[in-house]
Amino acid sequence: MSTFRIGTRDSLLALWQAEWVKKHLYSIYPEHEFVLVSVKTKGDKILDVPLAKIGDKGLFTKELEYGLLRGEIDLAVHSLKDLPTILPEGLMIGAFCEREEPRDVFLSKEGIRLEDLPSGSLIGTSSLRRKAQLQYYRADLNFADLRGNLQTRWRKLEESNMAGIVLAYAGVKRLGWEERITQIISEDIMLSAVGQGSIAIEISADRLDIQELIKPLNHEETSLAVRAERALMRKLEGGCQVPIGALGIVHEGKVQLKGMVASLDGKQLLRAFAEGQEPEEIGNNAAEHLIAQGAKAILDQIRVPS
Repeated sequence: MSTFRIGTRDSLLALWQAEWVKKHLYSIYPEHEFVLVSVKTKGDKILDVPLAKIGDKGLFTKELEYGLLRGEIDLAVHSLKDLPTILPEGLMIGAFCEREEPRDVFLSKEGIRLEDLPSGSLIGTSSLRRKAQLQYYRADLNFADLRGNLQTRWRKLEESNMAGIVLAYAGVKRLGWEERITQIISEDIMLSAVGQGSIAIEISADRLDIQELIKPLNHEETSLAVRAERALMRKLEGGCQVPIGALGIVHEGKVQLKGMVASLDGKQLLRAFAEGQEPEEIGNNAAEHLIAQGAKAILDQIRVPS
Protein backbone atom coordinates (compact mmCIF):
# COMPACT_ATOMS: atom_id res chain seq x y z
CA MET A 1 0.00 0.00 0.00
CA SER A 2 1.25 3.49 -0.92
CA THR A 3 0.22 6.75 0.73
CA PHE A 4 -0.42 9.81 -1.43
CA ARG A 5 -0.60 13.32 0.02
CA ILE A 6 -3.26 15.64 -1.42
CA GLY A 7 -2.58 19.35 -0.90
CA THR A 8 -5.48 21.76 -0.44
CA ARG A 9 -6.41 25.14 0.98
CA ASP A 10 -8.12 24.91 4.35
CA SER A 11 -11.41 26.63 3.45
CA LEU A 12 -14.60 24.59 3.69
CA LEU A 13 -15.11 24.67 -0.08
CA ALA A 14 -11.50 23.75 -0.85
CA LEU A 15 -11.68 20.85 1.60
CA TRP A 16 -14.91 19.67 -0.06
CA GLN A 17 -13.12 19.63 -3.42
CA ALA A 18 -10.09 17.80 -2.03
CA GLU A 19 -12.36 15.25 -0.34
CA TRP A 20 -14.14 14.75 -3.67
CA VAL A 21 -10.80 13.97 -5.34
CA LYS A 22 -9.75 11.74 -2.44
CA LYS A 23 -13.01 9.79 -2.54
CA HIS A 24 -12.80 9.20 -6.28
CA LEU A 25 -9.17 8.14 -6.14
CA TYR A 26 -9.87 5.75 -3.29
CA SER A 27 -12.80 4.22 -5.20
CA ILE A 28 -10.41 3.48 -8.08
CA TYR A 29 -7.43 2.47 -5.92
CA PRO A 30 -8.75 0.99 -2.65
CA GLU A 31 -5.34 -0.57 -2.04
CA HIS A 32 -3.78 2.88 -1.51
CA GLU A 33 -4.13 5.49 1.20
CA PHE A 34 -4.89 9.14 0.44
CA VAL A 35 -4.44 11.86 3.06
CA LEU A 36 -5.22 15.57 2.95
CA VAL A 37 -2.58 18.17 3.75
CA SER A 38 -4.19 21.59 4.24
CA VAL A 39 -2.44 24.96 4.05
CA LYS A 40 -3.46 28.60 4.38
CA THR A 41 -2.55 30.65 1.30
CA LYS A 42 -1.75 34.34 1.02
CA GLY A 43 -5.22 34.99 -0.39
CA ASP A 44 -6.76 33.30 2.67
CA LYS A 45 -4.72 35.44 5.06
CA ILE A 46 -5.35 38.89 3.56
CA LEU A 47 -9.08 39.44 3.95
CA ASP A 48 -9.31 43.21 4.44
CA VAL A 49 -8.02 44.23 1.00
CA PRO A 50 -9.77 43.70 -2.37
CA LEU A 51 -7.96 41.00 -4.35
CA ALA A 52 -7.32 43.32 -7.29
CA LYS A 53 -5.38 45.71 -5.03
CA ILE A 54 -3.08 42.95 -3.77
CA GLY A 55 -2.03 42.50 -7.38
CA ASP A 56 -0.44 39.09 -7.04
CA LYS A 57 -0.99 36.10 -9.30
CA GLY A 58 -1.33 32.77 -7.59
CA LEU A 59 -2.85 34.22 -4.41
CA PHE A 60 -4.59 30.94 -3.64
CA THR A 61 -2.09 28.53 -5.19
CA LYS A 62 1.55 29.46 -4.50
CA GLU A 63 1.90 27.74 -1.14
CA LEU A 64 0.54 24.51 -2.60
CA GLU A 65 2.89 24.80 -5.56
CA TYR A 66 5.86 25.23 -3.21
CA GLY A 67 4.71 22.03 -1.50
CA LEU A 68 4.74 20.19 -4.82
CA LEU A 69 8.16 21.48 -5.79
CA ARG A 70 9.60 20.56 -2.38
CA GLY A 71 8.03 17.10 -2.50
CA GLU A 72 5.89 17.73 0.60
CA ILE A 73 2.70 16.78 -1.27
CA ASP A 74 2.08 14.52 -4.27
CA LEU A 75 -0.78 16.43 -5.87
CA ALA A 76 -2.56 19.74 -5.29
CA VAL A 77 -6.29 20.30 -5.70
CA HIS A 78 -7.38 23.76 -6.89
CA SER A 79 -10.42 25.59 -8.12
CA LEU A 80 -9.23 25.94 -11.71
CA LYS A 81 -10.26 29.60 -11.82
CA ASP A 82 -7.65 30.35 -9.14
CA LEU A 83 -4.80 28.75 -11.08
CA PRO A 84 -2.66 31.12 -13.20
CA THR A 85 -2.41 30.24 -16.88
CA ILE A 86 1.40 30.07 -16.65
CA LEU A 87 2.55 27.55 -14.05
CA PRO A 88 5.92 27.43 -12.28
CA GLU A 89 8.58 25.47 -14.16
CA GLY A 90 8.36 21.78 -13.32
CA LEU A 91 4.62 21.77 -12.62
CA MET A 92 1.66 20.81 -14.81
CA ILE A 93 -2.08 20.24 -14.64
CA GLY A 94 -2.53 16.48 -14.57
CA ALA A 95 -6.33 16.43 -14.70
CA PHE A 96 -9.28 18.72 -15.31
CA CYS A 97 -12.16 17.19 -13.36
CA GLU A 98 -15.67 17.20 -14.79
CA ARG A 99 -17.06 20.68 -14.64
CA GLU A 100 -20.01 21.77 -12.55
CA GLU A 101 -22.38 24.44 -13.93
CA PRO A 102 -19.91 27.27 -14.68
CA ARG A 103 -22.18 30.31 -14.41
CA ASP A 104 -22.54 32.80 -11.57
CA VAL A 105 -25.58 33.08 -9.34
CA PHE A 106 -27.31 35.91 -7.49
CA LEU A 107 -28.27 35.36 -3.87
CA SER A 108 -30.80 38.03 -2.96
CA LYS A 109 -31.72 38.91 0.59
CA GLU A 110 -35.37 39.51 -0.36
CA GLY A 111 -35.60 37.05 -3.26
CA ILE A 112 -35.60 39.87 -5.84
CA ARG A 113 -33.99 39.17 -9.21
CA LEU A 114 -31.25 41.44 -10.61
CA GLU A 115 -33.51 42.97 -13.22
CA ASP A 116 -36.10 43.89 -10.59
CA LEU A 117 -33.82 45.46 -7.96
CA PRO A 118 -34.59 49.08 -7.07
CA SER A 119 -32.19 51.68 -8.46
CA GLY A 120 -29.23 52.21 -6.13
CA SER A 121 -29.34 48.70 -4.67
CA LEU A 122 -26.05 47.54 -3.15
CA ILE A 123 -24.47 44.32 -4.49
CA GLY A 124 -21.64 42.51 -2.73
CA THR A 125 -18.76 41.19 -4.85
CA SER A 126 -14.98 41.45 -4.79
CA SER A 127 -14.71 40.45 -8.47
CA LEU A 128 -13.86 43.13 -11.01
CA ARG A 129 -15.23 40.81 -13.72
CA ARG A 130 -18.63 40.55 -12.04
CA LYS A 131 -18.79 44.22 -11.10
CA ALA A 132 -17.91 45.46 -14.61
CA GLN A 133 -20.49 43.25 -16.31
CA LEU A 134 -23.21 44.16 -13.84
CA GLN A 135 -22.44 47.86 -14.29
CA TYR A 136 -22.76 47.40 -18.04
CA TYR A 137 -26.10 45.63 -17.49
CA ARG A 138 -27.39 48.08 -14.88
CA ALA A 139 -25.41 51.28 -14.39
CA ASP A 140 -27.72 52.27 -11.51
CA LEU A 141 -26.48 49.56 -9.13
CA ASN A 142 -23.89 50.16 -6.40
CA PHE A 143 -21.23 47.73 -5.20
CA ALA A 144 -19.53 46.73 -1.95
CA ASP A 145 -16.27 44.79 -1.79
CA LEU A 146 -16.88 41.35 -0.32
CA ARG A 147 -14.06 39.01 0.74
CA GLY A 148 -13.85 35.85 2.80
CA ASN A 149 -15.10 32.30 2.43
CA LEU A 150 -18.66 31.61 1.35
CA GLN A 151 -19.98 31.35 4.91
CA THR A 152 -18.45 34.74 5.74
CA ARG A 153 -19.96 36.31 2.63
CA TRP A 154 -23.41 34.96 3.44
CA ARG A 155 -23.13 36.28 7.02
CA LYS A 156 -22.08 39.70 5.75
CA LEU A 157 -25.11 39.75 3.45
CA GLU A 158 -27.44 39.01 6.35
CA GLU A 159 -25.83 41.62 8.61
CA SER A 160 -25.60 44.46 6.05
CA ASN A 161 -27.71 46.67 3.83
CA MET A 162 -26.65 44.74 0.72
CA ALA A 163 -29.50 43.62 -1.51
CA GLY A 164 -27.62 40.51 -2.58
CA ILE A 165 -24.30 38.91 -3.45
CA VAL A 166 -22.88 37.21 -6.55
CA LEU A 167 -21.12 33.86 -6.22
CA ALA A 168 -20.13 30.95 -8.45
CA TYR A 169 -22.89 28.35 -8.79
CA ALA A 170 -20.36 25.54 -8.33
CA GLY A 171 -19.29 26.65 -4.86
CA VAL A 172 -22.86 27.31 -3.75
CA LYS A 173 -23.95 23.84 -4.88
CA ARG A 174 -20.96 22.08 -3.35
CA LEU A 175 -21.83 23.58 0.04
CA GLY A 176 -25.48 22.53 -0.32
CA TRP A 177 -26.84 26.06 -0.59
CA GLU A 178 -28.90 25.70 -3.76
CA GLU A 179 -32.09 26.81 -2.00
CA ARG A 180 -30.44 30.20 -1.37
CA ILE A 181 -30.05 30.92 -5.11
CA THR A 182 -32.39 33.60 -6.42
CA GLN A 183 -31.27 33.22 -10.04
CA ILE A 184 -28.59 31.71 -12.23
CA ILE A 185 -27.22 34.70 -14.12
CA SER A 186 -27.55 34.36 -17.89
CA GLU A 187 -24.29 34.29 -19.83
CA ASP A 188 -25.76 37.14 -21.92
CA ILE A 189 -25.45 39.27 -18.76
CA MET A 190 -22.35 37.75 -17.18
CA LEU A 191 -19.67 35.47 -18.57
CA SER A 192 -18.01 33.37 -15.88
CA ALA A 193 -14.38 33.33 -14.82
CA VAL A 194 -11.93 31.28 -16.86
CA GLY A 195 -12.13 27.67 -15.62
CA GLN A 196 -14.97 28.36 -13.20
CA GLY A 197 -16.72 25.20 -12.01
CA SER A 198 -13.81 22.82 -12.68
CA ILE A 199 -11.44 21.28 -10.16
CA ALA A 200 -7.83 21.09 -11.36
CA ILE A 201 -5.21 18.67 -10.09
CA GLU A 202 -1.69 20.10 -10.28
CA ILE A 203 1.33 17.81 -10.09
CA SER A 204 5.08 17.73 -10.67
CA ALA A 205 5.80 17.18 -14.36
CA ASP A 206 8.36 14.49 -13.58
CA ARG A 207 5.95 12.40 -11.46
CA LEU A 208 4.82 9.98 -14.16
CA ASP A 209 3.34 7.74 -11.45
CA ILE A 210 1.00 10.53 -10.32
CA GLN A 211 0.09 11.38 -13.92
CA GLU A 212 -1.03 7.81 -14.38
CA LEU A 213 -2.78 7.72 -11.01
CA ILE A 214 -5.04 10.71 -11.69
CA LYS A 215 -5.67 10.07 -15.38
CA PRO A 216 -9.14 8.53 -14.73
CA LEU A 217 -10.25 11.84 -13.12
CA ASN A 218 -9.60 13.85 -16.28
CA HIS A 219 -12.81 14.75 -18.13
CA GLU A 220 -12.11 15.22 -21.83
CA GLU A 221 -14.94 17.66 -22.69
CA THR A 222 -14.09 19.79 -19.68
CA SER A 223 -10.41 19.71 -20.64
CA LEU A 224 -11.14 20.94 -24.18
CA ALA A 225 -13.42 23.74 -22.98
CA VAL A 226 -11.24 25.11 -20.20
CA ARG A 227 -8.02 24.84 -22.21
CA ALA A 228 -9.62 27.17 -24.77
CA GLU A 229 -10.62 29.57 -22.00
CA ARG A 230 -7.14 29.52 -20.47
CA ALA A 231 -5.54 30.12 -23.88
CA LEU A 232 -7.68 33.24 -24.27
CA MET A 233 -6.64 34.46 -20.83
CA ARG A 234 -2.98 33.72 -21.50
CA LYS A 235 -3.04 35.61 -24.82
CA LEU A 236 -4.58 38.63 -23.11
CA GLU A 237 -1.99 38.35 -20.33
CA GLY A 238 -4.80 38.42 -17.83
CA GLY A 239 -5.18 37.06 -14.34
CA CYS A 240 -8.15 36.30 -12.15
CA GLN A 241 -8.19 39.93 -10.93
CA VAL A 242 -9.00 41.58 -14.26
CA PRO A 243 -12.44 41.85 -15.93
CA ILE A 244 -12.06 39.00 -18.41
CA GLY A 245 -14.80 36.38 -18.80
CA ALA A 246 -14.92 33.25 -20.94
CA LEU A 247 -17.09 30.22 -21.44
CA GLY A 248 -16.16 27.23 -23.57
CA ILE A 249 -18.44 24.33 -24.43
CA VAL A 250 -18.12 21.29 -26.67
CA HIS A 251 -20.98 21.08 -29.16
CA GLU A 252 -21.23 18.50 -31.95
CA GLY A 253 -17.53 17.78 -31.75
CA LYS A 254 -16.43 21.42 -31.85
CA VAL A 255 -15.18 23.66 -29.07
CA GLN A 256 -17.20 26.87 -28.97
CA LEU A 257 -15.79 29.78 -26.98
CA LYS A 258 -17.31 33.09 -25.89
CA GLY A 259 -14.97 35.72 -24.51
CA MET A 260 -15.45 39.11 -22.85
CA VAL A 261 -13.33 42.06 -21.73
CA ALA A 262 -14.87 45.03 -19.91
CA SER A 263 -13.69 48.36 -18.58
CA LEU A 264 -13.84 48.80 -14.81
CA ASP A 265 -16.71 51.27 -15.02
CA GLY A 266 -18.72 48.91 -17.20
CA LYS A 267 -19.09 51.46 -19.98
CA GLN A 268 -17.10 49.37 -22.47
CA LEU A 269 -17.79 45.67 -22.93
CA LEU A 270 -16.19 43.73 -25.76
CA ARG A 271 -17.34 40.28 -26.87
CA ALA A 272 -15.85 37.63 -29.14
CA PHE A 273 -16.71 34.14 -30.36
CA ALA A 274 -14.56 31.42 -31.88
CA GLU A 275 -14.99 27.71 -32.59
CA GLY A 276 -13.02 24.80 -33.95
CA GLN A 277 -11.19 21.63 -33.00
CA GLU A 278 -8.01 22.82 -31.30
CA PRO A 279 -8.58 24.50 -27.90
CA GLU A 280 -5.46 26.65 -27.74
CA GLU A 281 -5.99 27.91 -31.30
CA ILE A 282 -9.61 28.77 -30.53
CA GLY A 283 -8.64 30.65 -27.38
CA ASN A 284 -5.98 32.61 -29.26
CA ASN A 285 -8.44 33.44 -32.04
CA ALA A 286 -11.06 34.74 -29.61
CA ALA A 287 -8.41 36.80 -27.84
CA GLU A 288 -7.27 38.27 -31.18
CA HIS A 289 -10.87 39.32 -31.92
CA LEU A 290 -11.00 41.09 -28.54
CA ILE A 291 -7.61 42.75 -29.09
CA ALA A 292 -8.80 44.02 -32.48
CA GLN A 293 -11.68 45.71 -30.68
CA GLY A 294 -9.39 47.43 -28.17
CA ALA A 295 -9.07 44.90 -25.34
CA LYS A 296 -5.35 45.54 -24.77
CA ALA A 297 -5.94 49.24 -24.20
CA ILE A 298 -8.66 48.50 -21.63
CA LEU A 299 -6.55 45.94 -19.79
CA ASP A 300 -3.41 48.09 -19.83
CA GLN A 301 -5.32 50.84 -18.01
CA ILE A 302 -6.42 48.61 -15.16
CA ARG A 303 -3.75 45.92 -14.84
CA VAL A 304 -2.00 45.93 -11.48
CA PRO A 305 1.69 44.92 -11.62
CA SER A 306 2.37 41.67 -9.74
